[in-house]
Amino acid sequence: MVKILVTRQVPNRFIEQLEQLGDVKMWEEAFEPMPRAQFLKEIEDVDACFITLSETIDATCLEHAKNVKIIANMAVGFDNIDVELANHKGIVVTNTPQVLTETTAELGFTLMLAVARRIVEAEHYVQNGEWKSWGPYLLSGKDVHGSTVGIYGMGDIGKSFARRLQGFNANILYHNRSRHEDAETQLNATYVPFDTLLAESDFVICTAPLTPETENKFNKDAFSKMKNDAIFINIGRGAIVDEEALIDALNNQDIGGCGLDVLREEPIQLDHPLLKMPNAIILPHIGSASVATRDHMIQLCVDNIAAILKGEAPLTPVTNK
Repeated sequence: MVKILVTRQVPNRFIEQLEQLGDVKMWEEAFEPMPRAQFLKEIEDVDACFITLSETIDATCLEHAKNVKIIANMAVGFDNIDVELANHKGIVVTNTPQVLTETTAELGFTLMLAVARRIVEAEHYVQNGEWKSWGPYLLSGKDVHGSTVGIYGMGDIGKSFARRLQGFNANILYHNRSRHEDAETQLNATYVPFDTLLAESDFVICTAPLTPETENKFNKDAFSKMKNDAIFINIGRGAIVDEEALIDALNNQDIGGCGLDVLREEPIQLDHPLLKMPNAIILPHIGSASVATRDHMIQLCVDNIAAILKGEAPLTPVTNK
């Protein structure tokens, strides 16, 4: 009997689809990951594994995964998986691109506006009973319209973010490992060197994936080149940012604020300095968290598993190339 492991609680309608393929075991916790030791034990005799970013598929895990034919990752990013080793062992790795593009860009745009207009600060100001009167610059923020917005990573999400800027009369800059002519002709985006993007942007938006090239890309040197009132938004991956350098930049007023949906360590510890900063908004990695998008992501994982177990080609394979 084919065995399928699902590492998070998902709606029954998806489990019913998987049960047409084999015996399904699902971790019953919606918000708590399966303990690592149990995960290593469970994966030993399964043919397919549906995971989230919380599970690390490394050499140790792949040694236990003796029968696994597919690892379906419910995310676009796959830095939690040793794809090269998995491919070497004949295991197909899949992800969920495109279906979450618009929702993630929308969250990034929301985060940018919230930091720019100091929404969380203002809400706390009211809730704490501090709103006693009015002043000309009370909780004054920063305009997005007419500003210069720099996008680091002009993939699908970066382009979707740029489309949302079209009604804001913004000057759009971007930096990517390669140029995208469609972004330049259709979105009026201008390709610039990374240092130029940092120096000229009022808002810097990171949508890039985590790679050896992008890890710690936003470090002390990068923040020092930004405007002292610039706002930094990260919806890419947490490890792209040197968090100590970011904290120093905020404390020293080298930049004006930040909004992060991704962090180096998730979930964030309650004593993390970023949580004490009024000009920082920290979200719990909810970029793709609309009901419709999460449904689409889960369905894509199910469809990839079904394809492999039926001897067909996966819909969205990831390779180590």
